[in-house]
Amino acid sequence: MTKDEPTIAKIEDRIIQSRDGYYVTATGFLDSHEQALARKVSMHAAGVRTLMYGGYDDAERRMMVCIPADLPVSDEEATAGLLSVLRVSVQAGSHSLNHRDYLGSILGLGIERRLTGDILVRENGADIFIVPDIADFLLSEYCQAGRAPVRTELVSADEVIIPEIRFEIIRDTVSSVRLDSVVSTAFRLSRGNAAEAIRRGLVSVNHVECLKTDTKVEEGSALVFKGKGKAVLEEIGNESRKNRTWIRIKRYI
Repeated sequence: MTKDEPTIAKIEDRIIQSRDGYYVTATGFLDSHEQALARKVSMHAAGVRTLMYGGYDDAERRMMVCIPADLPVSDEEATAGLLSVLRVSVQAGSHSLNHRDYLGSILGLGIERRLTGDILVRENGADIFIVPDIADFLLSEYCQAGRAPVRTELVSADEVIIPEIRFEIIRDTVSSVRLDSVVSTAFRLSRGNAAEAIRRGLVSVNHVECLKTDTKVEEGSALVFKGKGKAVLEEIGNESRKNRTWIRIKRYI
């Protein structure tokens, strides 16, 4: 059995449940690789339509929602109630916390990663997307993140605080706008290391895992490099005198 087969089996199970039971189903939260698997499986699934949902437009971790093809519900109706938002507040004067602190403390309570979505960190806390089934448990048991005591409450998705987005602009030339060249520039890697990361499934383009190093990247494409962050190819310019192509990248930091 390959490492992907259990995930594929769970995805197929949700599709079958939705089709045969004639109701909306959803997976747990999926990372970019798992989302790529879900899209491949759903392409061959008859009788259902699917969508990816993470609670806000730029979510990286998303559920695959399965809807019977002829069930008369909108996307908004289908996704209603599929997730909750846990607001975590840190007391003034406590240690500064990062994404790893929040995630590690939740996993330390025995919570599986598939039950938590994006963690949006701000200076005095974080908003964490979770499945509703674990909300009461976290409200009761989640009292510390890192070395800092925390207070928790549930808020609606409309109240989510999107952190201030920090980014840098990278301007450079590439021999071509193939994926390994763009990833190399965006994340300051050698082209060889960028190619290896792509082949290992660490890079997604517009939330879809891409394993081909020579894939052409289109203007406006969002690149996510697992463990290194996100970048957007904002502009593809003209060729330089040395027949290289000017590009402008926004990398989030």
